[in-house]
Amino acid sequence: MPTAIVLVVVAVLVVAGLLAGVAVDRRRRARLRDRFGPEYERAVEATGSRRAAEQELDARARRFADLEIKPVPGEVQQQYARRWMRIQEEFVDRPEAAVRDADELVTALMRDRGYPDEGYEQLLRDLSVRHGRALEQYRAALEVRAMTTDKSATTEQLRGAMMHYRTLFDDLLADGEPTGTRRS
Repeated sequence: MPTAIVLVVVAVLVVAGLLAGVAVDRRRRARLRDRFGPEYERAVEATGSRRAAEQELDARARRFADLEIKPVPGEVQQQYARRWMRIQEEFVDRPEAAVRDADELVTALMRDRGYPDEGYEQLLRDLSVRHGRALEQYRAALEVRAMTTDKSATTEQLRGAMMHYRTLFDDLLADGEPTGTRRS
């Protein structure tokens, strides 16, 4: 009889441990989905596995914590906002130039915030940590931007690109939380 009780207790403990592990995994997955937004599913698709994607996203978050991302001071925010308004006005007469200028302004804002220039893919990974929901918009804007080199983008596509750039621009400008432990 004592052996049966021991086996039941062990079985209950094993099941409880498994259930606790599943609950921890679900919370972790929910936390990552919330933090990264659509980037979570993109990472799952790219890696082919949830576990690998979650490890990748955790690695991005660890790297991001070491970056010196800083907020934009109020007066500089106002300067950026004025520059954005001029670019929007430019769109009426020169839509392709406005899209190019919007791209350059967003790039300058990223640089001023402290995002390192280590290539396109790394930039997207870094942005995904804090701006995952706006990143899909940025990718769409960049696709249209690429179409401007051969003038194949329609006015509607250019208008969409401006809206997409604006999404990331607003997100970058409004995000005032500094990061970083690395000192240069």
